[in-house]
Amino acid sequence: MAMKLLALVACGTLITSCENSAQTESGVADLIIRNAHIVDGTGSPWTRGDVAIRDGRILAMGPTLDIEATNVIDAAGRVLAPGFIDVHTHVESSDNRDGLEGIPRADNFLLDGVTTIITGNCGSSETDLAAYRSRLDMLGINVATLIGHNSIRQQVMGSDDRAPTPAELEAMQALVEKAMQEGAVGFSTGLLYVPGTYAKTDEVVSLAKVASAYGGVYSSHIREQGAKLHESVNEAVFIGQEADMPVQVSHFKVKGRTRWGTIGDAVALVEEHRRNGIDVVIDAYPYERASTNLGVNLPRWAVAGGAEAVAERINDPATRTRIVTSMLEMLADGGYPDYSFATVAQYSPNPELNGMTISEINQSLGRDATIDNEIDTILEMMIEGGAAGNSQGGAMVYHYMSTDDVDTILRYPNAAIASDGGVITPGRGHPHPRSYGTNARVLADYVRERGVLTLEDAIRRMTSLPARTFGFQDRGIVRPGFVADLVLFDPERVVDKATFTDPHNYSEGFDTVIVNGVSVVSDGQLTDRRPGAFIAYNEK
Repeated sequence: MAMKLLALVACGTLITSCENSAQTESGVADLIIRNAHIVDGTGSPWTRGDVAIRDGRILAMGPTLDIEATNVIDAAGRVLAPGFIDVHTHVESSDNRDGLEGIPRADNFLLDGVTTIITGNCGSSETDLAAYRSRLDMLGINVATLIGHNSIRQQVMGSDDRAPTPAELEAMQALVEKAMQEGAVGFSTGLLYVPGTYAKTDEVVSLAKVASAYGGVYSSHIREQGAKLHESVNEAVFIGQEADMPVQVSHFKVKGRTRWGTIGDAVALVEEHRRNGIDVVIDAYPYERASTNLGVNLPRWAVAGGAEAVAERINDPATRTRIVTSMLEMLADGGYPDYSFATVAQYSPNPELNGMTISEINQSLGRDATIDNEIDTILEMMIEGGAAGNSQGGAMVYHYMSTDDVDTILRYPNAAIASDGGVITPGRGHPHPRSYGTNARVLADYVRERGVLTLEDAIRRMTSLPARTFGFQDRGIVRPGFVADLVLFDPERVVDKATFTDPHNYSEGFDTVIVNGVSVVSDGQLTDRRPGAFIAYNEK
């Protein structure tokens, strides 16, 4: 594996403690935060002290700093932690209203304590990173991106269900290399989704090796999260081994009521691979519901080739029968009596359906509450959604997991916290609440209310663990010399306000959020300062 250069800090390497020398720092700081309970991101117990910031970095820290400062914040015993790093987001713009290009301040992330996001996940990314970077202006948040397999495959091959020709594979390899040269932090796959789902393992390995040569991470929405979960985890690990690169398994879960209670076996499988020397970690969001597209309810072969091809298959009687048979099998495999577990998040042909379940939509059409009728409703929505420009129908929220299983995942020490969310336009659609409240939910529910995690360990999952995985050598820990990405909050007041029934609500309780040494949230309010940066591979 190509080795990444270790960034050096004020007192030596990353593992060197600088706290004892903090008092020797001279000069005036831009900001001092005094009397804080410092949870440094490593998982160590909190300490009480001061933190000084100058020129966007942590100048010094210690029990009582004798340093002058232009600005002073009295933490009054509140927690000071590294700014949260969200390893799994989707912030590329679909139009001018959303994404980082539409909302470059990224309000919903900042108000949830997030200072750095990684996008380009699930195989979907911008493919011209130089152009993307040039369009990102006046950011409120730091952003890094992966290069997505699905996106480059779509660009080279379209959405065909076939193997690439040698020339096509070479073209995809060239796109991966160009993206890595332009700063991508790794290579992502979405092997459930069109067109990545049609790729064989050897294709993925050949592309991952290109990213590995630049020190990239392999991040994967694995091929299957139900009956073939273990097989899919093993495939991700195999790809990482063959390409000689770290592996991040995205939004770890087991889907379907029939498999609830079995996720511990999959977690044990990940740990077994780690004991065998494989650098594999996972991430998860603190909710029992997932969000993806409507098309995942159809067999993979049925959604190949774009919207017209999908509509042709649905409208052909014989092919439609095959699709319906497969959908019935998929429903039974998950243990669902109907589609009431599936809620519309964003359906452009008819926004009035947003927030309704498939079962409710079916009944609103005057149809009997049968599975066959609900499948007809889904297929009609697929055609209408495709005609409106979404070959996968629309965005959905699915009740795939159990709370106990999510707890089991989040108790695993090598599970990072991730939202799988995006930059949200307030009031638009009926999205999953995770885009608003992931980190507040962890601190309020998993730490304060139910004690699933300790405060120190929860913050480690949001900070140093993701920083370590993606090679952010000077972020994710409160330490002199590190970038001053910080969050100040009262752990007794932090709360996620976004719910599945009322998702458009910002988190509360993150009093101060600092990005690159600049306060972007002050007294719980956005400041409209834009110090965010694009974090490229060669700038980490």
